[in-house]
Amino acid sequence: MTRDKASRAGSPALVGIGTAVALASCGIALINRLSMPRADANAEVAEPVTVCVPARDEAERLPALIADLRAQTGVPAMRVLILDDGSTDGTAAAAREAIAGDPRFEVVRSEAEPPAGWTGKAAACARLSENVDTPIIVFLDADVRLAPRAIAAAAGAVRDRGAALVSPWPAQRAETIAEALVQPLLCWSWASTLPIVLGNRGHRPSTAVACGQFLAFDNAAYRAVGGHAAVAHSPTEDLDIARALRRAGHTTHLVAAGRLARTRMYRGAAEIDAGYTRWLWSAYGGSRTAAAAVGTALALGYWLPPLAALFGSGPTRRTGALGYAAAVTGRLLARSLESGGPLHRADALAALAHPLSIAAYQRLVLRSHRAKSRGALRWKGRALPEVR
Repeated sequence: MTRDKASRAGSPALVGIGTAVALASCGIALINRLSMPRADANAEVAEPVTVCVPARDEAERLPALIADLRAQTGVPAMRVLILDDGSTDGTAAAAREAIAGDPRFEVVRSEAEPPAGWTGKAAACARLSENVDTPIIVFLDADVRLAPRAIAAAAGAVRDRGAALVSPWPAQRAETIAEALVQPLLCWSWASTLPIVLGNRGHRPSTAVACGQFLAFDNAAYRAVGGHAAVAHSPTEDLDIARALRRAGHTTHLVAAGRLARTRMYRGAAEIDAGYTRWLWSAYGGSRTAAAAVGTALALGYWLPPLAALFGSGPTRRTGALGYAAAVTGRLLARSLESGGPLHRADALAALAHPLSIAAYQRLVLRSHRAKSRGALRWKGRALPEVR
């Protein structure tokens, strides 16, 4: 092998370390695939439940969610509050048309900008929750789609699991190449690093996992920690409110809900860029040094083995091939866990492109830190509050 190829393939020791990283992550993904708790599709909830939907410029997506909410079963005492948060696309009118006079629904329109130091979503959620006195409160994003038992499953899990917060993880849909490269990393990031059965049992804030697209709270615990006011400035209010609950001694649980809820969070490369740029800087405590260290570990585990498989020889090539196979397998296990159903050809192709996914993620992290340093963080037409 030439010196150039040897350089590209990496040293046998480094390839071995990278393969060990990929194998360990694959092992954790397998544990989660076999043991991850799932939302109960047969749950029945007699308690009153209020569903809160913050919506800004969601006229296209919101009517489908409303149709899903109107079709909910197993939760007879359900009320739905929708906040049109200063939309310019007729969101409130679209919502009222979709509601078609259903008395369980109420639409409120607000022209007020978020208070200083608040993100738009936190302010909208706080306003929605102001007068909610039901024992369980659920927050949903407008782009989520629900099976008929989804709300009952979420609310039932709060009581069955004795948790202050249950986060039913929805299946992330991906319909473009950019989405297929990036979106599955959301689930993979925790499914390959944290055994959820252990994370759900403890109170460590660092092991909390939550998805703000679908959150179900015990209302008393939610208010005891200050609700969304406690995370007013946070670009990742879902994780931070889960951490606040854990610091207060409560438990928070993540459950797989791919068969009951799905979402297409971002549509195309432009929305992917904007959506992740606004918050990825805050990962790893907002530290550039920590982000660089994680980036190095990702390169070691998910770039070096496939390069060794391509350009190495002998044992180094075989070790690299093993590492690449472990990375692809881990990615497929996470995707299977998330979807709750059979895998498709697109899932396999996306998993095979995992090194490119890691490269796309690294690019988004860099863009996010640059935008943060320039004070250029924005979302849905609003500047995000400065966080030191």
